[in-house]
Amino acid sequence: MDLFDTKFLSNKLPFDGEVYYHGPLFSLKQAHQYMQEFLEQVAWQNDAVRLFGKHLVLDRKVALYADGKLSYTYANISRDTLPWTVSLLKLKELVEEKTGETFNSCLLNLYPTGKEGMGWHTDAEKEMKKDGAIASLSFGAERNFIFKHKESKQKIALLLEKGSLLVMQGKTQRYWLHSLPKTTKVQTPRINLTFRTLKNLKQ
Repeated sequence: MDLFDTKFLSNKLPFDGEVYYHGPLFSLKQAHQYMQEFLEQVAWQNDAVRLFGKHLVLDRKVALYADGKLSYTYANISRDTLPWTVSLLKLKELVEEKTGETFNSCLLNLYPTGKEGMGWHTDAEKEMKKDGAIASLSFGAERNFIFKHKESKQKIALLLEKGSLLVMQGKTQRYWLHSLPKTTKVQTPRINLTFRTLKNLKQ
């Protein structure tokens, strides 16, 4: 019996979507090793947004790896994909084994401290597979992750542990927003790997 099969996990959302929290997949030592490797070896770029016509550079950093070439746009900023690293491919295969899904890209986010976060949003850009699963691995600082239903405003909070896996699937992006709240209590970095399925990748 695979204890990570979603048949044996409870859906964290009460309705209108599916969110499964697998908990940590790695020992603390393994999670720390991945964290250090990604801090040092990922081709990080400062994230940016366009707000009221202005280009704002953020402290949060991002990198996008994928099977092929694509210019992927979110927050009105386009980012080009990079070829997979050995470690990212290994983690992609692990996540696919645990979830039964397949992914062709990974968007990495680096939050230097709790002063950086993400406001309410959905991951439903035009380049993404409609209702496709999104698998999220967390390394480094543990942070709260909040869901809010678009109509009822009901909120669901989860603490994402070191080396843990969170999966959003089904109609979650249609009906629920999610956010990573800022906090002054966290002074250490967090890295988040979100495995996704993008359309129209150019091989």
